[in-house]
Amino acid sequence: MFTGIIETVGKVKEVIPNGSNRIFWVESPISSQFKVDQSVSHNGVCLTVEEIMGNSHRITAIDETLQKTNLSTWTEGTFINLEQCLQLNDRLDGHIVQGHADTTGTCIKRKEKKGSWEFEIEFPKKFAELVIDKGSICVNGISLTAFNVKKKSFCIAVIPYTFEHTNINKVEKGNTVNLEFDIIGKYLIRRLSLREK
Repeated sequence: MFTGIIETVGKVKEVIPNGSNRIFWVESPISSQFKVDQSVSHNGVCLTVEEIMGNSHRITAIDETLQKTNLSTWTEGTFINLEQCLQLNDRLDGHIVQGHADTTGTCIKRKEKKGSWEFEIEFPKKFAELVIDKGSICVNGISLTAFNVKKKSFCIAVIPYTFEHTNINKVEKGNTVNLEFDIIGKYLIRRLSLREK
């Protein structure tokens, strides 16, 4: 379980194909603090730390994860957001994030607004009922607030601190981002769908 408050940005140092999987070595300021078998959010995707060497750690993404997230686009030099799992005595500064990306979205607009940045993200229409105006949305693991919500897109506003301390500053028009929708909304939609049957 995560909060969507990013701790640091890591950098992919090596990508190793392994059958239908991909192994990634990621370098970051907090990799040395990890433990083997620990769950860490990588761009909003919960992955298990398998090995630690100095300031780098190794993770594996299976085919299912590669198909549903932007991990298939990671190459050497890609910057990724990192967050360790929530401790029960921590404040929940963002929102409840599972680290289970639901789908990917595409940045269709990026605009600087004199001290903040606005992004418009397009997503598959089948998820439209899970995005609400002023609702929480997780983009590349970052807890953000959706606004100007349409059937296939929403906007997010990014403050300078978040822009400087996450990889949202690397997102340009046409780039793919990982999306996780609010878990409460997902349970509500599921319950309503079962009532209709």
